[in-house]
Amino acid sequence: MQSFLQFNPTKLWFGKGQIEQLTKELGTPGKKVLLVFGGGSIKNNGVYEAVKQQLDHMQAEVYEMSGVEPNPRLTTVKKGIELCREHGIELILAVGGGSVIDCAKAISVGVYYEGDVWDIITRKAVPAKALPFGTVLTIAATGSEMNNISVITHWDKNEKRGWSSSLAYPAFSILDPEFTYSVPLDQTVYGIVDMMSHVLEQYFHLTENTPMMDRFMESVLLTVIEAAPKLLENLHSYEHRATIMYAGTTAFNGLLSSGTDGGDWASHQIEHGLSAVYDIPHGGGLAIIYPNWMRHCAEADPSRMKKLAMAVFGVDGAGKTDHEIAYEGIEALRQFWNSLGAPNCLADYNISDARLEELIHKSFMKEQVGSYKIMTRDTVREILTNSL
Repeated sequence: MQSFLQFNPTKLWFGKGQIEQLTKELGTPGKKVLLVFGGGSIKNNGVYEAVKQQLDHMQAEVYEMSGVEPNPRLTTVKKGIELCREHGIELILAVGGGSVIDCAKAISVGVYYEGDVWDIITRKAVPAKALPFGTVLTIAATGSEMNNISVITHWDKNEKRGWSSSLAYPAFSILDPEFTYSVPLDQTVYGIVDMMSHVLEQYFHLTENTPMMDRFMESVLLTVIEAAPKLLENLHSYEHRATIMYAGTTAFNGLLSSGTDGGDWASHQIEHGLSAVYDIPHGGGLAIIYPNWMRHCAEADPSRMKKLAMAVFGVDGAGKTDHEIAYEGIEALRQFWNSLGAPNCLADYNISDARLEELIHKSFMKEQVGSYKIMTRDTVREILTNSL
């Protein structure tokens, strides 16, 4: 286990009726607030009214920015920055899922930066100051509500970049499982795949002697595997919505990677290239890419895959080689995701190998792809080819 500092400044309000805590977080009456949200579903499911009621109670001066894309775009971030500057915004409130929150993070650091905010996103500049922001979560998936990470797409360049900053933690996040009742089945599934991928990517690290972290991660995976099918049978189950919602937050708030090297995020980099070009759902892309990444890594060293297979998927290792156990676990993961309704291959999105070389190029926006196993262009080509 490595030495570590565990730090997370985000205040988390979880449970029924916690939207009432928004008045406490606003602090003083009359604040200028930029309300950021997506396609408008919050106006159809009661969330908008619940949020607006609290804002009105505090006599907040509210400006709205709707239309944040599922893969939030740089142009939308810049629109938000201009609104903040124009109206002297004091607080950004992101109401939505990971895409809306990621957009708000980029807006918050971009307001005080005199250059192009893309400089920060591509790590050419470090933000010195950020506008405070909070979140009201409506989709369980990314964990962005309690971390300092964001992903933004430059659509003109077909580039999708992940970035982080110590200034990009939400000041507070409000999580009411009832606010996720209206999330449709397909988006619910994509969220489940995304949060499981976050756990898995942290699981495949190279740090020795991490039994606590390993079992934390295994327990999150086991919990999601148990709850997910039950949730899909009843999308209005508070019990299962709550379990999945908190699992998504725990999966990526820094707890699970404490004391490790952080894991391997190559599959996310490959998927970012994929969804930057084809604009497919992030969780759908991961469901296709991740098992093929696992299989590629298991060929060289099946030990960690074997551990996962036995601890999480209950694979019986009697009379089997390490490779056989590992492959059985990988197939169990693929079948579980498919049983939920996640896609199995890129053909499910009508994606062929026509732009394969471009996808490979987009996967290498960072100098290194992978850490548990470092990827080359040939290995990424193999993973993508096996995903077709």
